[in-house]
Amino acid sequence: MSVAASADQEEKPRPIRASVVGSAEFVLPYHQDKDVRSFTFDAQAAPYSRPLPGIPGGLPTDARGTVTVSHYSAERDITYTSKGRVDCLVTGVRTATLTAIITEVSPGGPPIVGNRVGFSVYDGGEGKGKGRSTDRVGFSWNGVNLLPKGSAPPGEAPVGTCMAPAPYAPVTKGGYAVAHAELPAPPSATGPFSG
Repeated sequence: MSVAASADQEEKPRPIRASVVGSAEFVLPYHQDKDVRSFTFDAQAAPYSRPLPGIPGGLPTDARGTVTVSHYSAERDITYTSKGRVDCLVTGVRTATLTAIITEVSPGGPPIVGNRVGFSVYDGGEGKGKGRSTDRVGFSWNGVNLLPKGSAPPGEAPVGTCMAPAPYAPVTKGGYAVAHAELPAPPSATGPFSG
């Protein structure tokens, strides 16, 4: 290994645990309105920390933290908020997918307490000198996660852990920081993923 390569590795140590943090407003590319939508994430990986039926050691994607969803309705002149507890996080270079169980919804908001919702994040960096964010987000409701059944109206489908669509909505204000880390091996060689 060259001295330059060694110096680069020393300057940019990889995080021990993955995370996604930040707050941003975004627009829906398929629906233009005057509403203001934003997500705030404070999520950190916590591998093998949540025992599940049949998986007592938990999963490499276990996570903790919070998600806050805010939606200002211009038509009603009111802001609805939801808060959730993060239960899963997986990252790639500049990308993250996470899910959260909704624990709180403001008055008048949708009846989704107890539901799992999914989010995806693309961390575009500092806007490449253009003075604006190149970050993007995606989320698992509003027409992207449906169960169409014959002639009945399609209903929202359940969301599994760490499941969300690609980050399709451009950020207009604020931004996110994704710290990528590889999924760790189980603590013991006898775990469910040891092969």
